[in-house]
Amino acid sequence: MSGHDSKYFSTTKKGEIPELKEELNSQYKDKRKDAVKKVIAAMTVGKDVSSLFTDVVNCMQTENLELKKLVYLYLINYAKSQPDLAILAVNTFVKDSQDPNPLIRALAVRTMGCIRVDKITEYLCDPLQRCLKDDDPYVRKTASICVAKLYDINAELVEDRGFLESLKDLISDNNPMVVANAVAALSEIQENSSRPIFEVTSHTLSKLLTALNECTEWGQVFILDALSKYKAADAREAESIVERVTPRLQHANCAVVLSAVKMILQQMELITSTDVVRNLCKKMAPPLVTLLSAEPEIQYVALRNINLIVQRRPTILAHEIKVFFCKYNDPIYVKMEKLEIMIKLASDRNIDQVLLEFKEYATEVDVDFVRKAVRAIGRCAIKLERAAERCISVLLELIKIKVNYVVQEAIIVIKDIFRRYPNTYESIIATLCESLDTLDEPEAKASMIWIIGEYAERIDNADELLESFLESFPEEPAQVQLQLLTATVKLFLKKPTEGPQQMIQVVLNNATVETDNPDLRDRAYIYWRLLSTDPEAAKDVVLAEKPVISDDSNQLDPSLLDELLANIATLSSVYHKPPDSFVTRVKTTPQRSEEEDYPDGSEAGYSESSAHAPDSGASPPTSSSSVPYASPKHPAATQVSPPPSAPAPDLLGDLIGLDNAIVPVDQPVEPAGPPLPVLLPASTGQGLQISAHLARKDGQIFYSMLFENNSQIPLDGFMIQFNKNSFGLAPAGPLQVPQLQPGTSARTLLPMVLFQNMAPGPPNSLLQVAVKNNQQPVWYFSDKISLLVLFSEDGKMERASFLEVNTLHTHFSQCLQQIDFYIWQWWWYWLILLTFLMELTHQFNIW
Repeated sequence: MSGHDSKYFSTTKKGEIPELKEELNSQYKDKRKDAVKKVIAAMTVGKDVSSLFTDVVNCMQTENLELKKLVYLYLINYAKSQPDLAILAVNTFVKDSQDPNPLIRALAVRTMGCIRVDKITEYLCDPLQRCLKDDDPYVRKTASICVAKLYDINAELVEDRGFLESLKDLISDNNPMVVANAVAALSEIQENSSRPIFEVTSHTLSKLLTALNECTEWGQVFILDALSKYKAADAREAESIVERVTPRLQHANCAVVLSAVKMILQQMELITSTDVVRNLCKKMAPPLVTLLSAEPEIQYVALRNINLIVQRRPTILAHEIKVFFCKYNDPIYVKMEKLEIMIKLASDRNIDQVLLEFKEYATEVDVDFVRKAVRAIGRCAIKLERAAERCISVLLELIKIKVNYVVQEAIIVIKDIFRRYPNTYESIIATLCESLDTLDEPEAKASMIWIIGEYAERIDNADELLESFLESFPEEPAQVQLQLLTATVKLFLKKPTEGPQQMIQVVLNNATVETDNPDLRDRAYIYWRLLSTDPEAAKDVVLAEKPVISDDSNQLDPSLLDELLANIATLSSVYHKPPDSFVTRVKTTPQRSEEEDYPDGSEAGYSESSAHAPDSGASPPTSSSSVPYASPKHPAATQVSPPPSAPAPDLLGDLIGLDNAIVPVDQPVEPAGPPLPVLLPASTGQGLQISAHLARKDGQIFYSMLFENNSQIPLDGFMIQFNKNSFGLAPAGPLQVPQLQPGTSARTLLPMVLFQNMAPGPPNSLLQVAVKNNQQPVWYFSDKISLLVLFSEDGKMERASFLEVNTLHTHFSQCLQQIDFYIWQWWWYWLILLTFLMELTHQFNIW
């Protein structure tokens, strides 16, 4: 390379951050505005621009509303990671809260509420008090939502400063949107409080009903949800309320319609007039039908809610069954829900057209849908006695099609029909037996075997049919084996001839000797004992008359149905589960002191519980491995799991003024406890902050760690490594930290072991740690090893153990003294020898 090529290794460009910094400090307004837009764009795509915090804050002093909104948006995002610098913006907030422009006043108080930093909270109170009594309704409605945000941060402060009373006063405001936001804020606060704060009374009832007609659609939802909790004094008041709410059924917004339906259903429980109830049912039918013409996702939500409604009030949609007929282009989840509702609405009057639909569905290409349709025919037969024969005729027609999965599903439902109507339709057994060779599914096999055993006396070759199944008895699933055992015993009791007697010997031998299934083995032993001791008693047990079944497979418990109907238009009505089963509400409580949490210096909260997913049961107990849990940095009011986390509308709004911002709702709350020392600050870790210390619990050493993600990207794949240290501390297992979304944190207890990673040299208390994840480089930090974690918690020792240890210690000390003596002696000999050699070499001038 020539000497002129050095220019390729130098550049005049400063980099993106320095360039943005220069533009933010430009004297030209347009250039500053463009720079802020670039910063917001970089922040949106996940780049860390927190180093520009001071420069962006300096741009707040402007009259340009658009620029001010952008700066406020930046502040909301980075105030958590820069709480000390966020204080610099307080004066501007307070000044903007008194600006002549109501938009700027509202923007200031909204932004202060969105910045969840404790240091700013005390400065928010005075501007918020003024804005709650502002002349402009837009400012008042924004301030009312800000009270709910402040309550989530510091509940005691809200109650002490009288903000709750101010909110209740806003219910009497002359602006309907202010009323709606006040109701939304009070409802949110009530859900997070353990004591009654907001209750609709007869005094506030008329004000809410008046505001209902004039506020926006989401304001109507808030008011209707609040009104649904009101218990009318008598039937007359209930009718009056329903009359005022009924026009909301014609609203274009689906949420308003469902909230109005919920409100009306609640009040209908108090109405005694049958004519009024009948008219209300007629009025509710068209809006519910209209919901089924929306998008598939809205249809599904509407169908799940309608499923609940028709269980309580089937007359509402009794004449509208045709709207639930499946279309060819309906998604499978919509078709399945429509089938359920058609079964519930089926009656003697409409069963013919319903069966025609089901028969048509049974020829579809979707196997799951076909199976569901065939089962629906059987459920209709069980539900409607007069229509049972027609249902069986349709099932026999489907069996003749010879489609394998249709035949097997038909046999399963016919078995249930036989149990519902015993000794009525046995003439079709011969047709069923023709399809015996095609059965390959366990449930279908078990159903056919049950039919053969139950009606063995009417089937001439019942022993031959059962014998064909016995050839593969050891390989059959447990469900089929149990039915084969019972059916063979029934055959033997009904036909005690030589053939069945040999069969019963083979079956009992296989079920007791050749199997590992305890259920099968125990039942076989019981049958064997019954048959060998008292055959008549065996007949009384095995051939006893069975109770008639009914179709209650999809009927909810009345108390659960009441709770779900009170939660129509929420996730609870979609999951068909009570809210407590998938959302855990944590009441706001003051944190305890460090002495209360850690009386013995150990780590509190070792066993923690996580929120339930919609389909999960109770959380399993935690073990001695890492115990992670995700939590927001500031404890939130609600707590869930993820699963998938379903986003939900945030009642508290956002910076730009949108009323339906999306926030995660299932973040568990961090348990109370003393703060961990920060070992890796967010400013060093590109937004990742790590706090940790060593702790001892139940004789086990743990490394308690708190990971906080203040960056703009999710972080996952966390790993940890410890450098060699004087005590050989090393992790006993992998670090388990869930994916950290921006603005969330996770805490874990990492079990540790001793004397695994010993460091040479003089002892010291330094613990060097390295942590990495998939998105960032390796972070190094140091911690101090507390000697307390190395000692036993109780510090006690039995006398015999003490004497044994003391004896060993004395013996060990004597050994060390002898070793020291020999070492000293050898050292002295070597010193004499070395002196002699040096004298010798000096005399002969070797050096």
